[in-house]
Amino acid sequence: MNEEPSLAVKVLNLTKFYEETLAVDHINFEVEKGEIFGFLGPNGAGKTTTIRILTGILTPDEGEAKILGLDVIEDPLAAKQIMGVVPEVCNVYVDLSAWNNMILMGKLYGVRKEAREKETRELLQKFHLWPRKDEKTRKFSKGMKQRLILAMSLIHDPDILFLDEPTSGLDVQSSRMIREIIQKLKLKGKTIFLTTHNIEEANLICDRVAIINKGKIVAVDTPEKLKNAFQKTQSIEVAFDKIPSNTEWIRDIPRVNECQRLGDKLRLYTTDLDGVIRELTEYSEKNNLRFVSLNTLGPSLEEVFVRLTENKETNL
Repeated sequence: MNEEPSLAVKVLNLTKFYEETLAVDHINFEVEKGEIFGFLGPNGAGKTTTIRILTGILTPDEGEAKILGLDVIEDPLAAKQIMGVVPEVCNVYVDLSAWNNMILMGKLYGVRKEAREKETRELLQKFHLWPRKDEKTRKFSKGMKQRLILAMSLIHDPDILFLDEPTSGLDVQSSRMIREIIQKLKLKGKTIFLTTHNIEEANLICDRVAIINKGKIVAVDTPEKLKNAFQKTQSIEVAFDKIPSNTEWIRDIPRVNECQRLGDKLRLYTTDLDGVIRELTEYSEKNNLRFVSLNTLGPSLEEVFVRLTENKETNL
């Protein structure tokens, strides 16, 4: 019986070795029911290994993992019945039609004939695949295959959905459609566990994110709270009507930590927004320049991600 009814996922001391390599290093985190939880990290950080353990594909060397109170290690079959899984590598059956892929998945999950045909029809329509339902899927684009595998993962109406890089390599339209579907699933009370390289995507749709690096969890919080923790990385983006040929003068401005040139703009990282803006105003007056734009920017989730995952020897 689930002692913590608000939790969709509970991970305790989860550990996985590949021979001598420690891929997942005694990690702990929880996912609330009904939230979109982002799991971020660079390549090789342990994201896919973690999701494979949670979905019953791999067995950990140590630790516990519970999905809606079910122990995924001790009772993997029961846990799999309540989850939908979209793997990183699309695994639709290319010699079957979209309709038959859906029907097969419904049979594997024990969905009754009438219900699986009804769900298949509704999901293929929702994912804009109905007009091509009878075609073999080898003819489908990557975006269409990804939409189909997502539809297949939903045919048994799972309570929790595990998505491993669901929009990787997709065109903008397909990525947007999948994000919209994820948000609609949340409104229905579903829990979404999402691994992604796309930090902006996580920033847009996730309620909370965990960042994993070298097998360890380095942060778990909402995107905004993570960004607020790095307020020292505030920046000013400025454009003048004439592009200054020399930016050496910026080094003389107190409390400018870094300067980047971005096209016709300059971005200055600072701990003192007011002081730097005053210096820029004085410089523009002395050099007969006009401001085209001047914006103050807080840290992005991408900057937080980089700072939390970069090597310690890297200079900040």
